[in-house]
Amino acid sequence: MNEVLNCSVVMGRLTADPELKHTQSDLSVTSFTVAVERSYAKQGQERQADFIDVVAWRSTAEFVCKYFRKGQMIVIQGMIQTRNYEDSKGNKRKAVEIVADHVHFGEPKKETEKPQDVAPLPPDAPEDIFCDDDLPF
Repeated sequence: MNEVLNCSVVMGRLTADPELKHTQSDLSVTSFTVAVERSYAKQGQERQADFIDVVAWRSTAEFVCKYFRKGQMIVIQGMIQTRNYEDSKGNKRKAVEIVADHVHFGEPKKETEKPQDVAPLPPDAPEDIFCDDDLPF
């Protein structure tokens, strides 16, 4: 059997606003870091976090950049990938990152956030404009 399983799911907070970029062949891509709290803490110490690098491509990258901001909780499902490269000083390095297949919101939208495109109601507007008790079904 030559089956391979490489699946990772992490939930954490974005450490910065994701930024959408495009490759020379016009593929959408974004790279970002997620702070993932460890499930345990040593007695008398605060829980530590691991900082996981993530790469998202195409529509997943566009979704992340459109709907997520620094500090938001995000759930990422993808595969772990390693790659070797040389840094600017010629040192050999290895990068370990998750290539995101799916991303999800990790918390409900905050109630304090209001849509920016909607004008506020005037102060004399009734509080309950619509009541579905009046519907016949």
